[in-house]
Amino acid sequence: MSHSFEDLGVSEALSADLARVGITEAFPIQEKTLPDSLSGRDVLGRGRTGSGKTVAFALPLVSRLAGLAPGSSRVARRANRPTGLVLAPTRELATQIDRTVAPLAKVAGLKTTVIFGGVSQKHQEKALAGGVDIVVACPGRLEDLMKQGLLTLDDVRVTVLDEADHMADMGFLPVVTRILSRTPKGSQRLLFSATLDNGVDILVKKFLKDPVLHSADNAQAAVTTMDHHVLVTDSDHKQALIETLASGTGRRMMFTRTKYRAKKMAKKLSQAGIPAVDLQGNLSQGARDRNLAAFSAGDVRVLVATDVAARGVHVDDVELVVHIDPPAEHKSYLHRSGRTARAGASGSVITIATTEERSDVNKLMKKAGVTPRVDQVAPGSEVVKELVGERAERVAPSAAPTGTAGGSPSASRSGGGASGSRRGGRGGSGRGRGRGSAQAAGRGNGARSGDAGAGRGTSNGRSQARSGGRRRGGAADGAAAGSARTGASRSTRGGSAQRSHGADRVPDRATAAAQRRRENNRAGQPTR
Repeated sequence: MSHSFEDLGVSEALSADLARVGITEAFPIQEKTLPDSLSGRDVLGRGRTGSGKTVAFALPLVSRLAGLAPGSSRVARRANRPTGLVLAPTRELATQIDRTVAPLAKVAGLKTTVIFGGVSQKHQEKALAGGVDIVVACPGRLEDLMKQGLLTLDDVRVTVLDEADHMADMGFLPVVTRILSRTPKGSQRLLFSATLDNGVDILVKKFLKDPVLHSADNAQAAVTTMDHHVLVTDSDHKQALIETLASGTGRRMMFTRTKYRAKKMAKKLSQAGIPAVDLQGNLSQGARDRNLAAFSAGDVRVLVATDVAARGVHVDDVELVVHIDPPAEHKSYLHRSGRTARAGASGSVITIATTEERSDVNKLMKKAGVTPRVDQVAPGSEVVKELVGERAERVAPSAAPTGTAGGSPSASRSGGGASGSRRGGRGGSGRGRGRGSAQAAGRGNGARSGDAGAGRGTSNGRSQARSGGRRRGGAADGAAAGSARTGASRSTRGGSAQRSHGADRVPDRATAAAQRRRENNRAGQPTR
């Protein structure tokens, strides 16, 4: 039987704020940890992605800092001296955590800020100087700011370490150890992790005092609302199968092992009329935010991601997770799969395996505690049709939502600027003419008759991408505008464009030489 949050000791004000967004009953991890964490004890919580652990630590964090829990009291806010700290392995997860913590903190009269790398630190400095109660941070940037003397952890009363196992996988444990060593001894510490291996147990022994262990599940898959499938296919049919699985009307996340493959696959899907964006480590923070916003808002239905980039990404109603490339180990399988069937919702997880990969996939499933349905399929098989469900209409590449074709500045590198799609296809899918146009404009050859149209097309494309971004104001539009500008700036470096225009001049020289020969022959002079 589920309990209400007030039954578990949460204040009426915070319970009401959760109820406002439809959260009225506690999940198992919350039921088990809240009585201890609200009382001030160190807690070690083990639960999968999607088990509700963010709320499980957000409530005691806010409650104790705001004096809303037994034995706690509020302290005055001071510049550069937070009293609450949450550490997360990725910027996406840090941002996601803040979306849960910040509303609760606001109700309690507390302020939060998020700190991560990949962006200017000026806004982060300003927030710290203005005084915040809770800092949600990635370890690297937090340590940088500490070394610069921009904040101190001397006043921290509650520290949360989320997804500690992933911190270990990413090599963050030395940094995390240094950070935790700077928090006061005797302060409350909450650690949440799916597993306790790979050095996480060392953190527990060193920094948690007499912790209470609560586990919502084991380290294997146990979600009853999640269906697991392995689709075995020939290598020649794999791309067609991927496109078929991506063609449904609902949201789906597809995973690859490498950044390059994620980018390439998103572009291929977009060119096939299935709007998709990528989420991988080579994207700038702005591009990552735009792509994720486009997926969250429903502007695109397919997100192609790598394991690290998608960590902490939470988007409601993801009905299908597809492992395009089977992960290397079972923990990655579980983390990827946790993007669907969250918080009691249902979802399907599909692993595509070639005949050669089938043996390795069988071992992977065994370690993950999964007994999947295994089918030998082709793109048109009945089981595939059932998994895809209702299909969405294909979108012509020229009319695809702006910011697709990989969803990143990479789109314009192959010639696919926003200009082509907005102008009804002059740039087509980003190949051939669009590319030549951008490069021709970079060389300033628009005056030549053969290149004039290309020069105009690129100039107009850039200006229209910029104006289109202002007109629509959407995240995806901004990405496309950035893409067009990036493509144009890169094209000015020459490369293949310079070679192609050099080739264009050869017929001109040959024609001139032939003309001279004809004139010399008529004049009776020897040909030079």
